[in-house]
Amino acid sequence: MRSIKVQPGIMDIELYQSGAAHIEGVDNVIKLSSNENPLGPSPRAIEAYQRAGNNLHRYPSSDQIGLRSAIGEVLSLDADRIVCGAGSDEIIAFLCQAFVGPGDEVIHTEHGFAMYRISALSAGATPVEVRESERVANVDAILEACTPKTKLVFIANPNNPTGTMIGEAEIVRLADALPPQVILVLDGAYAEFVEGYDGGAALVDQRENVFMTRTFSKLYGLGSLRVGWGYGPVALVNVLNRIRGPFNLSQSALDAAEAAVRDLDYTNYCRHENEKWRTWLANGLSEIGVPSDVSQANFILARFANQAEAENCDTYLQSQGLVVRRVAGYKLPNALRITVGDESACRLVLGAIQSFKAGKK
Repeated sequence: MRSIKVQPGIMDIELYQSGAAHIEGVDNVIKLSSNENPLGPSPRAIEAYQRAGNNLHRYPSSDQIGLRSAIGEVLSLDADRIVCGAGSDEIIAFLCQAFVGPGDEVIHTEHGFAMYRISALSAGATPVEVRESERVANVDAILEACTPKTKLVFIANPNNPTGTMIGEAEIVRLADALPPQVILVLDGAYAEFVEGYDGGAALVDQRENVFMTRTFSKLYGLGSLRVGWGYGPVALVNVLNRIRGPFNLSQSALDAAEAAVRDLDYTNYCRHENEKWRTWLANGLSEIGVPSDVSQANFILARFANQAEAENCDTYLQSQGLVVRRVAGYKLPNALRITVGDESACRLVLGAIQSFKAGKK
């Protein structure tokens, strides 16, 4: 082993900690830690997945044209400029693998998604963390951080775990001011929760340096199938397809995702339910002294007085069978990220936090 060397950057990666799903000694746990759709996937997606079981002996489509065409038709995008991956995580990894290496820099914001740093390190590049302003991406800070070594800038819009967004004008300003060698990546994992928002697709159509990523894991409720996609200039997509494995997605995943994206009535229903209970929960928490920024996603970043209060509240919630997410790893030690569940889950979590706050007094 002493002669076996690991590529630079890889040992700097901490093992990823996913949202907890179990509490020792507690049955009937309600999981609100991973931003999953509590309503589940479209019934049409489930049917498509079950039908695909009849052909498990066949290799999946290598060009993924069925899913790419469906996305293109529903969202009015050019299917030839779409690349599919095992979740948007794989698209992020593709971008780093293709465009950065040792000596290059990858910018992400202070409370940005952990996979940006991980994928940059995996490619041997240097991740550069940039400050935010009150948990919102700061365009001026990003531009100040750019150097001749900068190759990628990642922005999640809406952001995880804050739920905040920056407006279209700021995104345009950033894209226009970036150095010519930099690709701006707009991570739209939560874009579907913002009615009327295209995730940056129009900007991609107008620029050669902007790329968009999306996922089926959140609003579409297909987290276990790992389906994501990216949309960008033809030149960039052609590069990513050269490193994409020809069978990186199973046919059952492709079929389920195609059915999900075409079921507009179910998508709209899930979006409106999330908006209703997100507002209800945020307002209820605010009334008992637990503030949060206006969230544009399917979770709320509940802020407490300090780290101890946040951790004690989490411990109490666990005792009630409620699993939420501590986000100290995102430099938000005084906060808990709470997925917006269905009506029952929202009422339970608000009631539990009310009891916790009352018990402190």
